[in-house]
Amino acid sequence: MSDPRTNDRIRVPEVRLVGPAGEQVGVVRIEVALRLAQEAELDLVEVAPNSKPPVVKIMDYGKFKYEAAQKAKETRRNQANTVLKEVRFRLKIEAHDYITKLKRAEGFLQAGDKVKAMILFRGREQSRPEQGVRLLRKFAEDVADLGTVESNPTIDGRNMVMVIAPHKNKSEVKTEQNAQRAANKEAARQARTGSDAPATEDAAPASAE
Repeated sequence: MSDPRTNDRIRVPEVRLVGPAGEQVGVVRIEVALRLAQEAELDLVEVAPNSKPPVVKIMDYGKFKYEAAQKAKETRRNQANTVLKEVRFRLKIEAHDYITKLKRAEGFLQAGDKVKAMILFRGREQSRPEQGVRLLRKFAEDVADLGTVESNPTIDGRNMVMVIAPHKNKSEVKTEQNAQRAANKEAARQARTGSDAPATEDAAPASAE
């Protein structure tokens, strides 16, 4: 996508002008729109070139581009940081094994990663896909507090797979962790301050005497 036309690059006789606060100014000659933008020490940016007449807005174009770039960067970072972790089951998995796999998956989801739950079929087990679906459905219910089914159970060769997406992405998890650390620090500071307070209060009457 190319950048929109700005200021003197907008070469049409009339434009529909939107003010810096989003107010509708109306249709004006381009010279008037440019003068108003200059008086506000801002830019005139073409936001809807295919309209008749084109729609332009008075804004700080440099700031607009910077904020858009930051948002795009944050989106890419969140997407790149989301990892697809794998948890493998056997169709006849024992209870303690299942609990171990479940806890591992919960850890992945809490960290903001997706989980690919996979059942490995052996021999005649492939003729009983409904049992695999039941196991994966149970797994999805057991992690429902942390994630939701992104793709339902499907056959993939000799395996059956299902993907669980976390309720919170890595960025949200990191924000919560930082907030919790800050709260813990503040609680520790207050605890230290509180433990010093009685000694100070006891000392005051003695000095007064």
